[in-house]
Amino acid sequence: MLYYALVFLVIAIIAGVLGFGGIAGASAGIAQILFFVFLAFLIISLVAGLMRRT
Repeated sequence: MLYYALVFLVIAIIAGVLGFGGIAGASAGIAQILFFVFLAFLIISLVAGLMRRT
C-alpha cells in the first residue's frame, strides 16, 4: 500500500510540473489517503503483535 502511495505521489509531482493541476491535486489526495491508511494498518499491526506476545 505504501508503494501505491508513492506511485501516486510521483504522478502528482510529474503532473504538477507539466501543468496539469487537476490531475496533480487528485493524485496528491489519493496518495495522502493511502499513506494514512498505511499508517493505520501499521499501528494496528504493531498493537496486535504486542498483544500476541503477552
